[in-house]
Amino acid sequence: MRIRHKPWAKPELEACAYFIQQPEQLRNRWLPCFPKQQPFYLELGCGKGGFMAQAALLNPDINYLAVDIKYEMLGLARRNIQKAFDLQERTPDNVLLTAHNIERIGLMLGEEDRVDRIYINFCNPWPRMKHKKRRLTHPRQLMQYRQFLKDGGEIHFKTDDDPLFAESLEYFRECGFEILYQTEDLHRSGYEPNLMTEHEKMFSDEGIRIKFLIAGKAGLPAEGDDID
Repeated sequence: MRIRHKPWAKPELEACAYFIQQPEQLRNRWLPCFPKQQPFYLELGCGKGGFMAQAALLNPDINYLAVDIKYEMLGLARRNIQKAFDLQERTPDNVLLTAHNIERIGLMLGEEDRVDRIYINFCNPWPRMKHKKRRLTHPRQLMQYRQFLKDGGEIHFKTDDDPLFAESLEYFRECGFEILYQTEDLHRSGYEPNLMTEHEKMFSDEGIRIKFLIAGKAGLPAEGDDID
């Protein structure tokens, strides 16, 4: 998603108590960054923070880390999260934000970080064949996530894109994930709880069905299987 330069974003983030400026220095040391030791959830590509503002506020017994590559997006996410917590007169002490290239997420998260759940909401579908390796659900990404996702941990994935969803189902299976739940029409599936993202509302208003799956970390792929 293209977004205009926002000169205020970086200074506001640098002044924010829950923005991490050098995430690679915390590899294998994220858990002590939170005041309470409790389940640790990760959102990859948090965008404007609509999902994270809801999730962190509704679940004070869960610690959240939201990652995006763009300071402009993270600046908006910080404002949205802060506004949600301010309305409830609460301090956002169970959420952290950071800027990082998710294609290299293994540089900032390691096996000692023990992530319980990963959210991937409406990532870029990268439809052209030569770009598919950049998908956040591509096998080369999923194998990175396995390094810090706990055994039995889950990935929750939403998209409006039919080919991306169908191909991602195969990606997950290739990489030793079990599909625990899937639907091609989330809003008619009865699945709860569902926190709406900005993209989700936009696509739903256009009549586009939302695809959703939960993949659980199971056994590793058999030896000799190639992950391109």
